Amino acid sequence: MTTYLIEGPTHLKGSLTIYGNKNEVLPVLAASLLSDKPLTISNIPKIRDVNIMLNLLTDLGSQYRWLNNSTIEISTPKITKTNPDPQLVSKLRASILLVGPLLARAGQAKISFPGGDIIGRRPIDTHIDAFNKIGVNVCWENGFYSFKKPKTYTSGRVFLKEASVTATENFLLAVALSPNSSFLLLNAATEPHVRSFAQFLNQMGVNIQNIGMNQLMIQGMVAPQAIKHTILPDHIEAGTFILLSACTNSPITIKNVIPADMEPILSKLELMGIHSRYLISLDNHTWPHQTTSLDTFPSRLKSVEKIETNIWPGFPTDLMSPLIVAATQAQGMTLCHDWMYEGRMFFVDKLIRMGAKITVSDPHRVVIFGPTKLFAKELESPDIRAGMALVMAAIIAKGKSTIHQAHLIERGYANLVPRLQKLGVKIKSIDD
Repeated sequence: MTTYLIEGPTHLKGSLTIYGNKNEVLPVLAASLLSDKPLTISNIPKIRDVNIMLNLLTDLGSQYRWLNNSTIEISTPKITKTNPDPQLVSKLRASILLVGPLLARAGQAKISFPGGDIIGRRPIDTHIDAFNKIGVNVCWENGFYSFKKPKTYTSGRVFLKEASVTATENFLLAVALSPNSSFLLLNAATEPHVRSFAQFLNQMGVNIQNIGMNQLMIQGMVAPQAIKHTILPDHIEAGTFILLSACTNSPITIKNVIPADMEPILSKLELMGIHSRYLISLDNHTWPHQTTSLDTFPSRLKSVEKIETNIWPGFPTDLMSPLIVAATQAQGMTLCHDWMYEGRMFFVDKLIRMGAKITVSDPHRVVIFGPTKLFAKELESPDIRAGMALVMAAIIAKGKSTIHQAHLIERGYANLVPRLQKLGVKIKSIDD
């Protein structure tokens, strides 16, 4: 258990580097179950979720070693079991991604309901429906899902019930070792980390066409190849620090961002009066897809009539909690709507205790009136993103705040305390 002690308000200065994408590294690690050949994966964020996934994989037969602080070599000479540890599964929503590669290589999987953040109903119906359409037998008994692969998958069109990131990834993993079958996956997710993950599978030997679009044509590989892959910078982490810069009215430099992945985020933040500039030459037509730095500038925040989350390229749901904190410092009234998760907004009662003027319209909508001064409180982090939002609120609040359950935040933000200290934040971490 970890507790953060934060004294505010703080004016930030300096720079920080964005780490690898949390939502890409987990499926990439899960894909190591497909191969007995070594995969070298770079730009891995050292977060708690990565540690849990590595423990799950080791339990299933994987072997890994760290080559440096952010690079790992991993392979699975032999899958030793097909039922992931239920205790570890209960800690990680992404453990559902183990089903696909276990089906592909071992032909079966048995898993308890995956855990993770409690932000509303997060069923796996879309996964089950997609697997059923290619002939996988799925049953639920005594608290476990059992999956059994047919001798040959049923080729053809598969329409996902929703554009789910993990269902898209799980499907790609499940069919990755089926060279004699072909599939058209419709309503596939198109987020940057899904695109990069599909490119990673293609490097291994899978044939996935139309990457980055919502209709993927897939043919499995004959044999996985030993490859090297670099995880994308995390656009959610970059967006979080842009919002922190805006909240504190501070200029900072954010290194290692990809402009093309930031545009759906910046297009909304610019409406709030947030100003930024890329440090890159525009001479090369590929510049939107190259890593660069982003300078943020002191901004006078203004309200926006409505900000709504959506599937990519819409505004990401994972940035809604930090954006609500920014809206408390904006002039006027802002309606924030997250239709995806009915529990996303429940943390705002903690902001109200700090002095924020927020009206909860329903589980999916809140109205924020600003600007308001926030005051330090003793709080508890409910999940990764809401926890980070509370850290932001504590940084701009007057006085000394205490945030319990901060280890939940570290499931998604690596090396957070030292990075914030480098920016001038008065923050300490205490392990209970």
